[in-house]
Parts: sequence; C-alpha cells; structure tokens
Amino acid sequence: MRHEPVVIIGSGLAGYAVARELRRLDGELPIIMLSADHGGFYSKPMLSNALTTGKTPETILSGDAVKMAAQLNISIRSHARVVAIDKSNNRLSLEDGEVISYGQLVLALGADPIRLPLQGDGVSEILSVNDLDDYRFFRGALSGKKQVSIIGAGLIGCEFANDLVATNYKVHVIDISAQPLGRLLPPTGGTFMQNKLEAAGVNFHLDAMIQCVEREGECLRLALSNGEIIESDIVLSAVGLRPRTQLAEAADIPVNRGIVVNKLLQTESENIYALGDCADVVGKVLPFVMPITYAARALAATLAGNPTPVHYPAMPVMVKTPACPTVVSPPDFSVSGEWHIDTTEDSVKALYQDRAGGLLGYALLGMAVKEKNTLTTQLPPIMM
Repeated sequence: MRHEPVVIIGSGLAGYAVARELRRLDGELPIIMLSADHGGFYSKPMLSNALTTGKTPETILSGDAVKMAAQLNISIRSHARVVAIDKSNNRLSLEDGEVISYGQLVLALGADPIRLPLQGDGVSEILSVNDLDDYRFFRGALSGKKQVSIIGAGLIGCEFANDLVATNYKVHVIDISAQPLGRLLPPTGGTFMQNKLEAAGVNFHLDAMIQCVEREGECLRLALSNGEIIESDIVLSAVGLRPRTQLAEAADIPVNRGIVVNKLLQTESENIYALGDCADVVGKVLPFVMPITYAARALAATLAGNPTPVHYPAMPVMVKTPACPTVVSPPDFSVSGEWHIDTTEDSVKALYQDRAGGLLGYALLGMAVKEKNTLTTQLPPIMM
C-alpha cells in the first residue's frame, strides 16, 4: 500500500515522534497527521513544572501545526476528529463526514484523565491538566488565587505540588494511599519525599478519601473521610490516566488495559499500529517519555519497510520535585525480589534485588540520585 499515506491519529509526543523518525528514514512517503486539537508540538512533561521554570502556555508550544508540517514535510489536519475506523476498507471517517484512506494507520491516541465519582455541587469545577489547552485554562484560573488542593499524590500530583508551593501557593495534597508515589517508591522513600515536600510547604492528607466537594461562596469546600475540611480556590485532579481505546474497540480492534499490540506495535490488523499512552505492548502500558521514544524509533523502521520489534532498555523515570530530587527505575514485581534500603539524613538509596543480589530496579532520593548512571548500567532490559 505504498501509494496510500501513513495516517497518524494523534499529535502528542508519540504521534510526532513517529512522524519525525519516519521522515528521517523516508523523505517521500506521504504522511498525514490528524489532530483533534490545534495540532501544535510541545513537551507535555513541561506542564507540571512550568511555573518554576518561567514557562507560559505560549512559550511551551514549540511550533504550531503550520510550522511543524513544513518542518517535517507532512500534512497536519488540526481539529480533525476521527469517529470511526473501517479496517476492512482502510478508511477513516471524520466528525465532519470526510473519509480518508490509509495504507498504514498509527494510533497515537493518548489517554484521558481518570475522574473520580465524587459527590457535591463543586465536582464540575474540578480541573485536570492533560494537554496544553488544559494547562492554559489552569494557569488562567490560578490568577489572583492562593490555595490549591490536588487530588492524587502520584508522580504528577507531587510535581504540580512542588511547582505550586515553590511559587507561593498554599497547597494541599489528598490521597487514599499512605504515602506519596505509592506505585513507584518503597515506604521509606515515600516517607522521605513526604517530609521533604512538607518542609517546602506542601500539606499532605493521606489515608483519606474525598467524600464531597461543595461550592461555598468564593471557595470550594472538600470534606474528607477522616473528618477534615479543606477550603481551596482551585481543585486539581491528578489521579491517573485511562488509555483512549474507544475508537479501537468500536472497530473491533482488541483492547486490554490499552490497545493490544505485539512487539512490532502491530494490532490484530496487520496495517494498524499503536504506541504511547494508548497502547498495551505485550501486556505492558508504559506512559513515560523514554518508552515512547524507543517505540517510535522501532515503529518508524517497520513502517518504512524494515520490520523492527521494539526493545526497551532500563528506563529510569526522573521525578520533577526539586525539593526532593528523585529518580526511579520501577522493578518488575512479578520477578521475586526484595528492597534493600540505605538511608541518611539527606538521601534514600533503595535497591530491589533478586535472591542472588542481581539488581532489578531502584529508587534514589536526595543526594542518592548521583548514583543513577552507575546503577542503570547494572539493570536488565525490560522483559517483553
């Protein structure tokens, strides 16, 4: 199907990474990118620390759709929402009724914020930040405000908390877990991060659920399961993401936690692929920058005619919390092992090792982050 274009649905990091790598390998292959929003390119990880780095929504944007189309020699269709995939005839239907044919189709759909089923007349005012438009609205809402409550003490919640408290906002973080970053850090590391962020001014409310959010005059009133009441100007939800699988499901493309693909990032349909936050790659959903980079490189080679399975090396995750520098290489807990932890007043070094002492993962906090490079070379690649 060389005469038909490669069509990429999605203009996030995954979509642009594939387009860039594919264009590097093939300067002539027609590429169409369909974006449900403005279609410009920006680094999504920059959103959670933009205040302290002095970035505005305008300066975060690296290039609009026109600039990116010219730079990559591709066609970018902004505000072009795909509503159906006809995999039998290799066609897509857009919301406005237009039909587009493809030779190879790449699903780089991303993920949607999870919304908790909360009670109260203030629930509709809870914000989330999942893209640049969301962030632009959030920054506008911050104007003239001082108190922000964040639902979720995971990676994004902690990064936003650090960014906000460092720029003189009063910040509350609420989570049902007993510690921050409960999915990434052992308890000792979670306690260390909590103490460092609290010293910076963050107020944690852990082991607590939000029972309701009510509008009371100029503020939102959060009632917690432990009896606490928190009043905030803004409430930001950061409780995780759910892969966008609806389009694939409607086309009878198998999904699990995400769109199911093999090591070639290929769905059950041989000319339809998926990567990034929406993809379940041989049972793994890896919503971080480095996995997307490796996946895009492999997929571009496959699309260019050189079938290339994706291989993931050890990929540490940098947590953007300057009050508590942190880097984590999450272990595969399906492999038997245990944490070995060394702590000092200014560091936590947690190594997840197998019975023979082999390193399977780590969490480094504070001064221990300087060991990142040395330890990463000892890690095995991610098993697929």
